[in-house]
Amino acid sequence: MSAQKVSMRSRDLISSMPDEVLGKILSLLPTRLAASTAVLSKRWRNLLSLVDTLDFSDEIGNPEGFSGFVDTTLALLSNSHSIVKSFSLSCKHENSRVDSWIRTVLESGFLELHLKIVSMQSIESQLFTSNTLVQLTLYGGFCFDGTLTPPRGGVFFPNLKTLNLVSVWFWDDNMFEFLISGCPLLDVLLLHYGASDGLGLSSSIGVSNPSLKRLTVSYHFLSPDVELFRTPSLVYLDYSGYATRQYRVDFSSLVEARLDLRSCREEPVVVVKEDGEVDVIEYNNDDGSAFGEDDDDIEDIEAILDLESSDEQVSDEDDNDSGSGEDDDDDVPDVTDLVAGISNVKTLRLSSDSLEVFHLYCKSMPVFQNLVTLSFESDKERGWQVLPLLLNNSPNLETLAIKGLVHKVTDRCGDACVCIAKKRMKKMEEEEICCLSACQVKVLNISGYGGTRRELKQMRHFLGNLKSLVTVKVGVKAKNHEEDDNFNNNYQRITSALTKLPIASSSNCQVYFF
Repeated sequence: MSAQKVSMRSRDLISSMPDEVLGKILSLLPTRLAASTAVLSKRWRNLLSLVDTLDFSDEIGNPEGFSGFVDTTLALLSNSHSIVKSFSLSCKHENSRVDSWIRTVLESGFLELHLKIVSMQSIESQLFTSNTLVQLTLYGGFCFDGTLTPPRGGVFFPNLKTLNLVSVWFWDDNMFEFLISGCPLLDVLLLHYGASDGLGLSSSIGVSNPSLKRLTVSYHFLSPDVELFRTPSLVYLDYSGYATRQYRVDFSSLVEARLDLRSCREEPVVVVKEDGEVDVIEYNNDDGSAFGEDDDDIEDIEAILDLESSDEQVSDEDDNDSGSGEDDDDDVPDVTDLVAGISNVKTLRLSSDSLEVFHLYCKSMPVFQNLVTLSFESDKERGWQVLPLLLNNSPNLETLAIKGLVHKVTDRCGDACVCIAKKRMKKMEEEEICCLSACQVKVLNISGYGGTRRELKQMRHFLGNLKSLVTVKVGVKAKNHEEDDNFNNNYQRITSALTKLPIASSSNCQVYFF
């Protein structure tokens, strides 16, 4: 057999595949590229009818012919008994035909519909329904402009499982609630709005759906006065947004919650000078150290462990804010009911902002009876004031995970950290049991550990008071300085310092580095 014949047969190997396989391959391509394969040979001429996914974007090819191409493709597939299940559309330039395309897809029995547009596009509610749709994504300038009314029976999508709404406008409170409640089998809901977006809701946000199991909410603008969540089957909540004035929630089945609550009232950053005076300034170092310490290298570990005189002093006037929610302003946020609503979770993950919002705007802290894993992030501008209360109210906590140890200095962190002066610590020890000593935490997971003096003191405090520890995991963030290119030596100094710390729990406690 000649080399030419072997070469020709090898080049045509793909064409020899079964039609079903070729259809799957073409389904992975943008539809405009898939359609261009028709010019390869007669074998490829009619294979487009075998794709099960349509993916249109007017950023591929010539935008001027985009509408005609979509119309032709949909007409071709509607006349060929196609097996198309998913339709994706991204329009940056042309959206004059979007209504017609949506109508065609919904009437054709597709399972998935994903739409992304830039300019404003009203949705005709009379046709916005489907008995087959399982996944729906609306992204961009879509607008429910007042014509959205529930269809007969109040159900828009009887089989919809997943709904993603990104920057979609609703001009009336009821329209949003109609849509959510009109999906009786909904499992997953995502709501995302950027700083320049708005829901267009006048006074409240309401998510009411008895079947919903996973909810992701991300608001980057000031939320309405009231947020309502009637979701008794919800097992996972990921909530990011500004704390609002009132929450009404039903999270009776919730297992895991991730909260990134932000306050519209930014608090000043309180740091301590070398002379012990309190000042309101920004931290100078990227690692959060603000006490004039040389944290770059740790040479004399024993000297650092014995260093008590440099404990940070905080004036009695620091943190005049209170967590009791006392404020004459009617617009002050109140997350009390939200926190109570998530108190049955097994896993709770909090941002650094959430810690301060809990402290400032939660009038009473519930008992987290089922909480097994608590994870939170630290920030040099946010305090740990609420941490002692959280730990004391989590009697079955087993895993404590902290991303970063450097946080805002405050005298409200209690005995959970080493912010307060030594004499005040001794006074607290005489009055009550350390909140760490009473913890049943078995696993301590610290990530982003830089090995500074302040971090080392905090680790000594944790290891010396958590009496039930079995496993300690530390993610080391070793710096590679210009004057010292030996990264391994820097890493070794940090890990060596940690291994020399006394551990209050049994000698069986294992320390791992990652």
